[in-house]
Amino acid sequence: MYAAFALQLKPKEFEQIRQFVYRQAGIHLKSGKEELVRTRLTKRINSLGLESFQDYLRLVRQDRSGNELTLMLDALTTNKTGFYREDVHFEFLREKVFPFLQPLHRIRIWSAGCSTGEEPVTIAMEAREALPDIDRRDFRILATDLSAGVLEKAKQAVFAQESVQCIPSRLLRKYFQCSHQDERRRFRLCRSARSMIVFARLNLVAQWPMKGPFQVIFCRNVMIYFDKATRERLVNRFHDLLCPGGYLLIGHSESLTGLSHPYSFIQPAVFRKED
Repeated sequence: MYAAFALQLKPKEFEQIRQFVYRQAGIHLKSGKEELVRTRLTKRINSLGLESFQDYLRLVRQDRSGNELTLMLDALTTNKTGFYREDVHFEFLREKVFPFLQPLHRIRIWSAGCSTGEEPVTIAMEAREALPDIDRRDFRILATDLSAGVLEKAKQAVFAQESVQCIPSRLLRKYFQCSHQDERRRFRLCRSARSMIVFARLNLVAQWPMKGPFQVIFCRNVMIYFDKATRERLVNRFHDLLCPGGYLLIGHSESLTGLSHPYSFIQPAVFRKED
């Protein structure tokens, strides 16, 4: 363990890791992130019994399963999420989007970068509240993430008590079943809401198997890891998969300013594909 803390990340190793991660996932590790890379990868290197970052990068490259790459990217990114995070977006869903979707039978919403599932679950609850006949519609939420680990947690749809505190009590009682595990309360999402969500692993900078169209795409607090060129390509690919009049919602810490794109600005962090 102590040997791991003695590991030094050489400038050449950082550059090799930086270029590799960018090619594989579009993640842009800026200069100044050396200490973050060193500390976050050291633990994994130690657990594998390796002696250097060079050895670890060689292992990742040789692992044809892609599992080690996933673990590496998990270590270098932060899967921070929460129910009703940036609640103004869900207000917009209630007031503007669901009335737009009301006449439709086939509805598709994409949560790109869904992490442990709180975002698509929030969308599912709000959709069920807004569309009482939703079970008679062809309604699906596609929830994707690069991390297999967080997707596995998302599929379980079981949340700790502290994570559900932002859910209105009425909805918590309606859509979750409470149980006790290890003397702690756990909340499991009900089957009717779980069945609306399809989880899948997806690298946003690779090829996409789905064709759309989507009425709404959430991609919030994901593009903070990308450089300008990658962000521009991504938002234009989203545009191709949106139906006319569809919406792209991004994080409030993100912006499309300076990017070449065809969206109309609706309000901060909300953009629309014109009819």
